[in-house]
Amino acid sequence: MKIGDRRRLRRDPLEYLEDLHQRSATDVIRLPWGGWCVGDAELAQNLLRDPEFNGGRSAFFGDLLPTRAAQIDVGHAVRDFLRARVSQYRAALDEAVAELPAVSVWPDAGTTLAYRCLADLLLSPGTPVATRETLRRAVHGGVVFRVARLWGRVQAEAVRAKLIAAVAEQVAARRTRQAGEPRDVLDVVLGACGLADRGVAEVYLTMVRAVVAPIGTMTAWSVLLAGLHHPAGSPWPWPVEHLVREALRFRPMPWMLGRAVGKPTSVGGAALRAGDVLSVSPYLLHHDEHQWSDAKTFRPERWTCPSGRGPSVSFGAGPFTCPGASLAQVLIADTLTTGACLTVEGGDARPVLNEHAIPRPFTVNRTMTEFRRR
Repeated sequence: MKIGDRRRLRRDPLEYLEDLHQRSATDVIRLPWGGWCVGDAELAQNLLRDPEFNGGRSAFFGDLLPTRAAQIDVGHAVRDFLRARVSQYRAALDEAVAELPAVSVWPDAGTTLAYRCLADLLLSPGTPVATRETLRRAVHGGVVFRVARLWGRVQAEAVRAKLIAAVAEQVAARRTRQAGEPRDVLDVVLGACGLADRGVAEVYLTMVRAVVAPIGTMTAWSVLLAGLHHPAGSPWPWPVEHLVREALRFRPMPWMLGRAVGKPTSVGGAALRAGDVLSVSPYLLHHDEHQWSDAKTFRPERWTCPSGRGPSVSFGAGPFTCPGASLAQVLIADTLTTGACLTVEGGDARPVLNEHAIPRPFTVNRTMTEFRRR
């Protein structure tokens, strides 16, 4: 990848991706950092629903679980557990928002807020204090989100290793407990996958990332985009559900959904070899002018009626949609329906891309007000 391309990618990665798409002569874009991306909206939607494209194991779990079916089973089990306990999340939310500083720095504050509300569901209060504290450090120490600096990654890996060891020890202790209603996500993972203690701990940490990262990040995107597109000092004019759905469209956290091709094949005129990574970009689909009216504009009001809306694939599509998608949207919306007026300072809608598309740091001023949940 040329130096100029690296600079453009760093300055505005999504604009760079759109430029690649516009300059491509085929429906499948060759990515300069390796792999391919489907640019055509119809082809991308078909691919997301294709059993062959989705048949292999998700790279998110790596080699932790033996089959795609095993990955889905764990995901469904965790989703069902959290869905049944949304009321506990909401109860913790009121206290967490009350303790949010009058001035906070995001997106870190969004991650903190999400974790505060989920902490007792991730590891029950009966878990040793030291293990719960190690999980808290992991969430805020570069384990959930990959940090940019080398030294930060070294520190994060040390925290991660400590957390895996502590959770594996807790798994061994829990195996001796009589089976009953799961108390937390660790119990759910232990019951859903037949792995050794350390394997359970690794899958558990993967699920923690899968829960905390989307809620924290998309809460931050919703706050940032609302603040950038509405005058300061008054409550947002949109129903929170519409705000969240538009934030998921405008700045989807999973900017690429990719799979390794299992055998040589041809897609959209591109010849792919076995092992090549083929991706669909929710961002490109959500900004396709042929699919969405006024696609380049952040407009939560577009969700009041079905016309002018295209496919929303922030969490995949069809039978292969992420099992936690609907739950994540509920929890994000709940996080934003609080008695506070949030004003943004220093916001920038260009994301930082690593595994996810996350907002650049911005400041939020919070003042209490009264408005009802919508």
